[in-house]
This record gives sequence, C-alpha cells and structure tokens, in this order.
Amino acid sequence: MLTRATLTRVVGAALEEDAPWGDLTSATLLPADATATADLVAREPGVFSGGEVFAAAFTLTDPEVTVDLHVGEGDAFAAGDVLATVTGAARSLLTAERVALNFTQRMSGIATLTAAYVAAVEGTRARIADTRKTTPGLRAFERHAVACGGGRNHRFSLSDAVMAKDNHLAVLQRSGLDLASALREAVARLPHTAHVVVEVDRLDQIPAVLDGGAHTVLLDNFTPDELRAGVALIDGRATAEASGGVDLDTVAAIARTGVDVISVGALTHSARALDLGLDLRID
Repeated sequence: MLTRATLTRVVGAALEEDAPWGDLTSATLLPADATATADLVAREPGVFSGGEVFAAAFTLTDPEVTVDLHVGEGDAFAAGDVLATVTGAARSLLTAERVALNFTQRMSGIATLTAAYVAAVEGTRARIADTRKTTPGLRAFERHAVACGGGRNHRFSLSDAVMAKDNHLAVLQRSGLDLASALREAVARLPHTAHVVVEVDRLDQIPAVLDGGAHTVLLDNFTPDELRAGVALIDGRATAEASGGVDLDTVAAIARTGVDVISVGALTHSARALDLGLDLRID
C-alpha cells in the first residue's frame, strides 16, 4: 500500500504546505554552494518505520541529495543509534528536515507502540490489528507503520469489505428486517472474495450473525468472561475478533480468552511520536 505514487503525492503535499514559496530563511541566509551532512539520531529506543518516506522528503526537495538508511523497516534500535545519513546542499537539507522528521517520528512511534501490543499477546493465538482510526490522508503511512511493528492491517477502506456495525444493525432493526436473512441476502450479492464482518455487543446476537454467513464476528466491548463465552458460541464457524476497551493493561487478558484478532484503534490514533533528531555536520 505504500506505493511510489502515494509517497510522491503525500510527501509532496507536506513539502508544499511547509514551504509553499520556498524556505525563506535558508534562501536568504545560506550560501547556495554550502553543503552538509546530517545524521538521523535516535534520542530514545524504538522500532523504525518510514525510511522511504524520510528519504522522499529530501529527494523530492532536491534530487541531488543522497540518503543512506542504516536500519530497515521494523528494526529495533537503541538511544544514540544513527538511523540514516543525509548528504547534499545545506539549503535542501534544512528545507526538508521538518517534514522528514515529522513523518518518521510519527511512523516510528506507531511501530514502537504496535510492537509493545504484539509482545503483550505473545504465546496466544491473538493477532493485533489496526482500525480505520487513522489521520486523514496518512492512512497508508500509518498502516505501513503498524505492519513494521508486527501488527496486521484491517480493511483499508469502506470499499474493501462489508463491516456491519451497531448503527447499521439499528437501521436494519428499525426497518423491520431480520438480521440473519438480511446478511444471507447481502452475502449472496457479494463477490465470493468479499469478507463480511458483523459487530455485536451482546451474546444473544451471535447465533443470527453466524446463521447469516458472516466470516468474522466482532465482539465489541465484551468483558473477558463474555469474550470466552462468545468464542465458545462461535466455535470456529467464524473468526472471533475483540475490540473496545483495549489498552496495554488489558490486551493480554483479552488475548487469553481465545479470540483470533484484537483490533486496537490506539495504535494509530494515540501513538506518541518518537524522539528522533537530525544532527547537522557542516562539510
């Protein structure tokens, strides 16, 4: 999903936002022929993500800039590690610096938080997945960062899968439609490759969802005891997914209930940007 077209479009828009008519400070203060080298240095430990995005900020600013990445996507690093080195015109490096750091700090923060969730459920069958609670326009970058941290990606957009949530079910109920019948009719109209997810907030909803042919039952805001009961009711007939009330303090207990997937909005909507810095060395 992190394609060259996406990189160019999103990073280009960020550069235009940050310097719509150029970098006034660098253009007026720095000699045009001044060159420099800069190191991307970790101020704290974490998991790396966003190397291509980091590089694109510089090369889209100036194709003559060279970027050497010293770590790969998903690699762990320690405080003080040099993660990348950038060489080129000093004006170009300083113009692209903030955009490059903003993206890489954000993406590495998401990867680091995701890795903590993945570690917390180690030894269980549960997979950690993201949600659509992403920053508008940055979903491809943030989803890539989740994968770098060892997480899985949920549906990318509304166009990718059927996911009936509480509001959809409320509309069906008010329309007098039977849930199982409505699901069977929907499944019959879908391509055979389409995945169907139905969210429930009560155990007594599960039989109708299974009868309707759902591929995944999303157990929303269930207690651990309710999750265990839900997994038993589903009994392998569909994927059991848990969501709601998930944080690093609760995720291990949720995983031990036997669910297959735990979707965590916090991976993208609450991740803290990692502290990375660009240390400039004048040539």
